Amino acid sequence: MGGVGGERREPAQPLSIQQRLAEAMAELEAVQTGVAQAEEELRSAAVTVRSANRAVEVTVGPQGELTGLRFLDGKYRTMAAAELAASVLECAGQARTRMSRRVMETFRPFTEPSARVPELTGVDVDWSRVFGPQVLEEPGGAPGRVGDRRLRDEIVEDAEDEANHG
Repeated sequence: MGGVGGERREPAQPLSIQQRLAEAMAELEAVQTGVAQAEEELRSAAVTVRSANRAVEVTVGPQGELTGLRFLDGKYRTMAAAELAASVLECAGQARTRMSRRVMETFRPFTEPSARVPELTGVDVDWSRVFGPQVLEEPGGAPGRVGDRRLRDEIVEDAEDEANHG
């Protein structure tokens, strides 16, 4: 039975193990090629960020390494050392986070399940473990909120410890 107008349809033939293996091998080869292309693309990648006060510009490479540092418009001459250091660190952190997100986006297709071979579920990558938890925070969100909360928790815990043991 089944089919339109009482026609009888043959059920689709399941793929043989050899056919499934061939598809899986082809998919794995495509993934290997894609990963090699992604790695090649990222080898020459760079991200440049300017500080909020526009006094510093930092460039990082694909592994988050500092590859460039520029002091803009002589603004650094009027800045306190701590302020200049904070600007450099701010820029470097933002640039590393942006590069991390670029790496994540480049490799995202390899973390998703295969449409052709359901058994290939994609690589499971814990990006926060690789790059740190800030990489998963929304861009433009409140910077440092996680760290600030942790610091406040430690201060509270220290006060509680002293009260309980003092």
